Amino acid sequence: MAETSQAVVLGIVGLAGVGKSQAVQIVSEWADFEMIYFGGVVLDEVKQRGLELTPLNESIVREGLRQEFGMDVMAQKSLPTILGAVASSRHVLIDGLYSQSEYVLLKRHLGDRLKTIAVHSNKSIRAERLARRPMRPLTIQEMDLRDEKEIALLEKAPPIALADFHVLNNADIDSFAIALRSCLLRIFPKS
Repeated sequence: MAETSQAVVLGIVGLAGVGKSQAVQIVSEWADFEMIYFGGVVLDEVKQRGLELTPLNESIVREGLRQEFGMDVMAQKSLPTILGAVASSRHVLIDGLYSQSEYVLLKRHLGDRLKTIAVHSNKSIRAERLARRPMRPLTIQEMDLRDEKEIALLEKAPPIALADFHVLNNADIDSFAIALRSCLLRIFPKS
């Protein structure tokens, strides 16, 4: 891949079950990205507090951090690493950009360097994927409740709606990879 004139910070956004983890995997193979996992902020804090890593403890810590520091806390705490990578001309791939507050903070510090790809899937396909997933499977009712909570309380919809690129993931992995690579070619043009 040809290098762009400046480092890019790329975030993958979408609702549960659309294939964000697959997208991160596919995109990470495109270039040598500095990987930033916003959820790592929560995991580190759970460990620092001496708590067991469980979904309940993660949820309690996540919500506590947001109450104490604001909805953009994951971006706040990750920003020094992101800016350090950019200063070293390294591209960054963010796994876990959720809230509008995080998006606004990053946009304020990164400007046009920040690019986002929203991944979408039909609701029925998302429900099938979430029901089959090995860790923390969800019923369609649980998926609906999660969607409502994430949209209403976590500001998840604006970064999806405002994404620079939108990719539909309703078919096989090869079709999804082709669609993602098409976005990447627009972000990182080959010379």
